[in-house]
Amino acid sequence: MRRSGAMGEIWDRITTVQPVPARGVVELMGVLAIGLVAWPPAWRITRQVITIAHEGAHAFVALLCGRSLHGVRLHRDTSGLTVTRGLARGRGLVATLAAGYVGPALLGLLGAFVLGRGYSVALLWLLLLVLALLLLQIRNWWGLGVMLIAGAVLFGVTWWLPGEAQTAFAYLLMWFLLLASPWAVVDLQRSRRRGRGYESDADQLGRLTFLPGGGWVTVFFVVTVGCLVLGALLMLGRIS
Repeated sequence: MRRSGAMGEIWDRITTVQPVPARGVVELMGVLAIGLVAWPPAWRITRQVITIAHEGAHAFVALLCGRSLHGVRLHRDTSGLTVTRGLARGRGLVATLAAGYVGPALLGLLGAFVLGRGYSVALLWLLLLVLALLLLQIRNWWGLGVMLIAGAVLFGVTWWLPGEAQTAFAYLLMWFLLLASPWAVVDLQRSRRRGRGYESDADQLGRLTFLPGGGWVTVFFVVTVGCLVLGALLMLGRIS
């Protein structure tokens, strides 16, 4: 059956395979992503993207582990909070806490794999759907504003930009997730050194497991750097 109207157009966009851009375009998107992470004025704004992915990873894994989700908050200082209910100890809570810092990197790695198959537009629409689902769990006004802005940007890209521009944006976003994830772990360790890490994911995990908080920071860093290396190789066409 032939689909018609807006839904048919969206479906056609999602299912159409986009050509992989020239390597120079992929590299340029990587350089732009480095700037978004390394330039402090930009990082203070773009870090909210990592916070959204971080809290989304907490929420997703919590639901997978059978915990109940009671809302997500995004704060002006780019921190966030995901409230879940369930056992006060155990694998489910450990997995939920561990997901936050590695979640954005794993998402970037998955996205890099999808981009290599030519489904850049489908990836953007999937991310837009995830944003919409996460929006339903936001419980503060600042977080609501951040989510609406992020959703508006993503919708604008997927609806109005041509396919080549959408593909370039998708590469920029995946580069950003991969590059920003280790940097967020570095920020975490800086915060812990200043004595402000007691309620961090790493220190909560340290109190729940045999591995101390510093050990969890190391795990987060190794995983995020590993995702960065693999994701970069995928997007640059070194592996498939």
